[in-house]
Amino acid sequence: MTLILIFLATVTGMELFAYAMHRWVMHGFGWFLHASHHRERTGPFEWNDLYAVIFALPSIQLIYGGVQAGWGDWATAMGAGIAAYGAIYFGFHDVIVHRRLAHRVVPRSAYFKRIVQAHRLHHAVESRKGAVSFGFLYAPPVERLKTELRASGQGQLREPATD
Repeated sequence: MTLILIFLATVTGMELFAYAMHRWVMHGFGWFLHASHHRERTGPFEWNDLYAVIFALPSIQLIYGGVQAGWGDWATAMGAGIAAYGAIYFGFHDVIVHRRLAHRVVPRSAYFKRIVQAHRLHHAVESRKGAVSFGFLYAPPVERLKTELRASGQGQLREPATD
């Protein structure tokens, strides 16, 4: 039971970590990689994809440490939690929102529509400043994000598609 709790706490904690990294690193000193994600993609990959590799390293280290180096099952559970968050992120962000893989999923629930709209509002800004909504699995209400975006004066506010 403890290992399941460690796993779930890690998945949950990763949303907080991802928010902080996205807001203050990717839209800060790490913009040189993340900027590619706010522009039209010209091929199957973008410089921003390196963040997936960077963020996978602690997961790999923890799983290896737990399985091979004798650190304990807690390390495996944490590493698996990071990996699970990465898989959820990939499915939501890269597949559903950005359609990097073909699919027919249409957001229908209020939650699903909200996080997709919030992420599209995030992309209304093409610079590192003035963006809104930095989380991936939680998003503030869309109207609040629109108000913040208008107040920043940075982005083109257009109604996001709900498909």
